[in-house]
Amino acid sequence: MSESLAELADAVGSLEQRVAEVIFTTVRDQLRGDAGALDLERRLSKVRRSLQKAEGLLRGYDRD
Repeated sequence: MSESLAELADAVGSLEQRVAEVIFTTVRDQLRGDAGALDLERRLSKVRRSLQKAEGLLRGYDRD
């Protein structure tokens, strides 16, 4: 794999980890009764799955 693709995959992986952290915060908000948190958590989960797939594709494998 070229170095630039590896760097891009690393950046996407870092972004995925940041989204995962926000998801955990959103789940805590759900437990505290935030009505909008469930929708946000669902959307963020879709984003996270897309980032995981993108990272995998950049690294040369498919996670499907």
